Parts: sequence; structure tokens; C-alpha cells
Amino acid sequence: MSAGTYTPRPGAAPLPRMIAAQAALETRMLLRNGEQLLLTVVIPTLLLVLFSAVDIVDTGAGEPVDFLAPGILALAVMSTAFTGQAIATGFERRYGVLKRLGASPLPRWGLMTAKTLSVLVTEVLQIVLLTVIAFALGWSPAGNPFAVLLLLVLGTVAFSGLGLLMAGTLKAEATLAAANLVFLLLLVGGGVIVPLDKFPDAAQSVLGLLPISALSDGLRDVLQHGAAMPWGDAAVLAVWAVLGLGAAARFFRWE
Repeated sequence: MSAGTYTPRPGAAPLPRMIAAQAALETRMLLRNGEQLLLTVVIPTLLLVLFSAVDIVDTGAGEPVDFLAPGILALAVMSTAFTGQAIATGFERRYGVLKRLGASPLPRWGLMTAKTLSVLVTEVLQIVLLTVIAFALGWSPAGNPFAVLLLLVLGTVAFSGLGLLMAGTLKAEATLAAANLVFLLLLVGGGVIVPLDKFPDAAQSVLGLLPISALSDGLRDVLQHGAAMPWGDAAVLAVWAVLGLGAAARFFRWE
């Protein structure tokens, strides 16, 4: 037996392994948080079932679930990528978790990558659950699944950037209040449940530029009307993604 066989070899794990481990940890923490599950799973599910079963809002011709399901999918993306991530990251920043993680071998961009992967995993679970429920309610989707995937990815990046911007610039308590307020406002005025054509013409022009409106309308064009690719909505989401991530990278404070 040669000398040094059992000599420790300290050092950081390969970067992909560190990112994967951090993403798995972030996902477990998210799924164990009852308040986050309420926001990301229970509320979208209840809204889908309630408004599909009860004729509360005029959703136009066809089954209500055909209009509601794409909007609820957009809401699920926003609740996870924006509201949930902003609140969780804001309190991690307040308690010094981000500062300590920033001193670990995992680079800061790797930490943000892990958080984004955690968001994507959670969204996949949300979308599968909501899709199964929508099918049970009689949903008949159409359109190109690749267009749907592109819209969901663009929406995730846009909302993730905005959530990180909020979490990295405001205090944790302010982030909690602001993220929930924005969630409620966009739920009502973002075309998720109430069609945008129910609003005044002047308001429609402004509301149509919001990321939640672009995502819900884009998904609706594809899944309800069979459109090939709503490039206008995709462009709006891409602009929000660039602005949100750019501002988050510029102004995010780790302490």
C-alpha cells in the first residue's frame, strides 16, 4: 500500500454537480413550504375548477375551460417564477443565506441557475396537474406544442428576472407585500380570467403589454384557436425577459 492512499483531496465538486445539488435543494424547500404550495398549486387549481364549473365571467363562445385553461397555466408560471421566487429570495437575502452561499464554491450565477432550474421543475409539476384537471373538465386544446413550450420558457425567464429584481432591491417585508399585490392585480387585469376585451379600449392597449397578458393571450391563441406561433406576444415576453434579467443583474444586492 503506497503512502498517501487515504490522503484527503479537498476541493469543489464539478460545477454541473454543484448546480444540480443546489437545484434539488431549492426544489425540496419550495415543495415543503405550505404557503408557497397554496400560491403555486391550490389557488390556480381552485380558480380553474370554480370558473369552469360556475358561469361567473363571460368567456365568449365555446366551453369556459377552453378559455380559462391557458390563462391559468400562465398564472401558474407567474406564481412560481415571479411571486414565489421573489418572496423566497427576498427572505433568503434578509437572513444572510444568499451572502453565505455567495461565499461558497458555487458561483453566484450558478446559484441563480439553480434557482431557475428549481422554478422549471416546479412549473412542470404545476402544468401536469393543471392539464389533467383541465382535461377532466372537458378541455380540448389545439395548436403546436413547441409554440406552447417557447411561450412558457419566455414567460418563465421574464417573470424570473422581474422576481429577482424585486427580491434584490426591496426589503423582505416590502417584497412580500409587493409580490402578492402584483399577483392579485395581474390576476384581475392580465387576461387570465377576465378577457381583455371587457376593459376599455385605452386600458386594453396598456394591459396587452404586460407579461401575464402576453403569456395568457399567446397560450390562448395556440391552445384555443390553433395559431401557429403568436410572434407579437412572444416578442413582448422576450423584451420583458431582457429588461428583467438585465435590471436584476445590474441592481441585485446580495446583502
